[in-house]
Amino acid sequence: MKPTEAQSAASGQPLVGSLIRVRRRQMHMTLQDLCEQAGISVGYLSQVERDQATPSLGTLAHIARALKVGVDYFIATPDIENSLTRAGARDVFSVRGSPLSYERLCTDFAGNVLSSFIVTIPPGYVSETTSHEGEEIMYVLDGSLTVLVDGDDKILLAGDSFHLRGNNPHAWSNTGDKDVRLLWTGTVPIYRRQSAGRNRAASLRPDKVRNLRQTNRTAREEENDE
Repeated sequence: MKPTEAQSAASGQPLVGSLIRVRRRQMHMTLQDLCEQAGISVGYLSQVERDQATPSLGTLAHIARALKVGVDYFIATPDIENSLTRAGARDVFSVRGSPLSYERLCTDFAGNVLSSFIVTIPPGYVSETTSHEGEEIMYVLDGSLTVLVDGDDKILLAGDSFHLRGNNPHAWSNTGDKDVRLLWTGTVPIYRRQSAGRNRAASLRPDKVRNLRQTNRTAREEENDE
């Protein structure tokens, strides 16, 4: 084992080269693409990705800029405090205009590929059909969820799970009369840190989310009355 590999194994840190390679592939960039943008040679980058060479901080900054991340993406370690989340104290947010709410379970650190949320889906919600790279696992905590994959309906009840490839066209809906609570985990990079001072403006506390869902239901009922 090389000295750099031994140091990485001892610290539990992934090597810089593997992190660069994973990020490059996530962005569908070839070695040549990255080299042209970072101003380095293909031969040198190939050595870096195989951990046969270690870039200087300046070169790493050029590579990071080309990969649209900060240098800390390759050298920062997970914050143990941020890795632990407590029930009732997690970030809860929603996309403007959407009735869904998301309770964030995952953290963010160099090279991570998993995202995980508890999703609350109100009655009557139907998603668009989508396909993407990666994979998903759905585990129903409460309620009844209908999952449509390749034109085939699957009904998931509490305790049921479903694992799928993201490139299969899929959608989900709540045809029941109560909220569905879904544990969703996938390799889709839904939530990534933008800076050390993460913007929490879109985050909502659980009590505010409940109020938001009630407001959405009231609005839908008023529309139906009209």
